Amino acid sequence: MSPPVAPPGWSRWLVPPAALSVHLSIGQAYAWSVFKPPLESALGLSGTQSALPFQLGIVMLGLSAAFGGTLVERNGPRWAMTVALICFSSGFLLSALGAATEQYWLIVLGYGFVGGIGLGIGYISPVSTLIKWFPDRPGMATGIAIMGFGGGALIASPWSAQMLESFGSDSSGIALAFLVHGLTYAVFMTLGVLLVRVPRTEKPVEGAPSALAGPQVSARSAVRTPQFWCLWVVLCMNVTAGIGILEKAAPMITDFFEGTSTPVSVSAAAGFVALLSAANMAGRIGWSSTSDLIGRKNIYRVYLGVGAVMYALIALFGDSSKPLFILCALVILSFYGGGFATVPAYLKDLFGTYQVGAIHGRLLTAWSTAGVLGPLIVNWIADRQEDAGKHGSALYGLSFVIMIGLLVVGFVANELVRPVNARHHIPAPRQEAVDVQRQQSESA
Repeated sequence: MSPPVAPPGWSRWLVPPAALSVHLSIGQAYAWSVFKPPLESALGLSGTQSALPFQLGIVMLGLSAAFGGTLVERNGPRWAMTVALICFSSGFLLSALGAATEQYWLIVLGYGFVGGIGLGIGYISPVSTLIKWFPDRPGMATGIAIMGFGGGALIASPWSAQMLESFGSDSSGIALAFLVHGLTYAVFMTLGVLLVRVPRTEKPVEGAPSALAGPQVSARSAVRTPQFWCLWVVLCMNVTAGIGILEKAAPMITDFFEGTSTPVSVSAAAGFVALLSAANMAGRIGWSSTSDLIGRKNIYRVYLGVGAVMYALIALFGDSSKPLFILCALVILSFYGGGFATVPAYLKDLFGTYQVGAIHGRLLTAWSTAGVLGPLIVNWIADRQEDAGKHGSALYGLSFVIMIGLLVVGFVANELVRPVNARHHIPAPRQEAVDVQRQQSESA
């Protein structure tokens, strides 16, 4: 499948909706918790077992993005979106079969393994194309798309809950809900497949810099640079700090204010989770757009430095002021989302656009690591503190100190980022050949 080239006069503003159609769909992953209680009841699963499809899906997201990134660059966005559509929708259809036959391994295979491949390929599918269409505002462009991944659950959560209420929460009702998900997302993602285009020239906007301007580095060379691994640490630390609150948000705010004059009810805790999701989504577009104005290194100084201050304020004063606790948590989650959305533009600044999608895919292994590390730190320490007889905010004090330390490590790693050494750049003759090959394929 050859990359579809935009005809003369094609508006670049049609490309972000194409990316959004994919990211809003695969963002359903953040709404998996809606299916956990019905699955546990219908199939007799433990909480750990019901979490397995989501956990495997996130692991496969990182692995498929890392190993499939080069294929995405080689075959173009339409191919990648098609693969994502087939895998993600097929994952739901396999899960529907597993629920209908009460074969849980099929749900794990479908949603976790097959659907997880769709998550990874779909996540990176529009990144390189958006950066090439918006060389003047790469942070804003990638922020729009990746905002969709953060906001997908805001649509999927109430929609899934309503389906389970209508169809029933037994195995047949769950199967029917999975089936509707698979078919609906296939249609919605098809819009992105049909709409996406690559720019005809390397300068799609008059007066903007060329998308191929500056040094270009291949994915193979990029992973051999200290800049790549510094950014890996930066992303891993920022995600670990954000997911540490996101994963345990409802019980955390309840614990912090238990025994006070203003305890938090179950419904209020759910509202707090919704606020965090909104901050996560808003940060993806707001902070990434800001990075176009102040620079990528400076915005990560904000994410990591101010994030550490927010954690310190919660640790010191969070249990005495509910507004302070909520405000600091919202800021941290906006940085969490902003970090995801800004990193593709940071990679473009350092390594160029030549294989930025493939490099981004390899970097997302930091997300897989953080997805295990953040919840492990917060939950393990809270369990140990509870065993020691502590309660309330005392359950989280040590984990917050660790998060501050991790953010400081990320801050230092960001400070160590320098321009990539010229020995890693694609040699000029090879770069010219790459440009000619691109122009020939686009005019074909």
